[in-house]
Amino acid sequence: MKMFLSDNQIDSHQLNSLALAYMGDAVYEMYVRHYLLQKGSVRPNQLHNQAKHYVSAKAQSAVIHKMLEEEFFSEEEQGVIRRGRNAKSGTVPKNTDVQTYRYSTAFEALLGYHFLQNDEERIHSIIEEAFRIIES
Repeated sequence: MKMFLSDNQIDSHQLNSLALAYMGDAVYEMYVRHYLLQKGSVRPNQLHNQAKHYVSAKAQSAVIHKMLEEEFFSEEEQGVIRRGRNAKSGTVPKNTDVQTYRYSTAFEALLGYHFLQNDEERIHSIIEEAFRIIES
């Protein structure tokens, strides 16, 4: 998805991991919402409750652990994941432990990285695999 607001390129290699996660969070949320609408969910409360199963820190952490275990990621992606996992956010998660929160941040950072690289194909494959893992 090409952004239209500016021709300025963002160097995702130099960007702070938390900024990548900020972008990745929005990207993932959009994919989850689209996916749920495609499945026929339309009531707002129903959508929100279903979305929580996909976007929670616990779900994202489980996804990234499983994908790491399956050696799904390239070395470059593993580097982005490490940077995201080790980023110090300065906030304390409310409903999860710090380790789970850090891995969910790593997942979001990876999606943000690929989004800023304009690599939609890789985003699709990562999210498709994430949904498969969450639903199994």
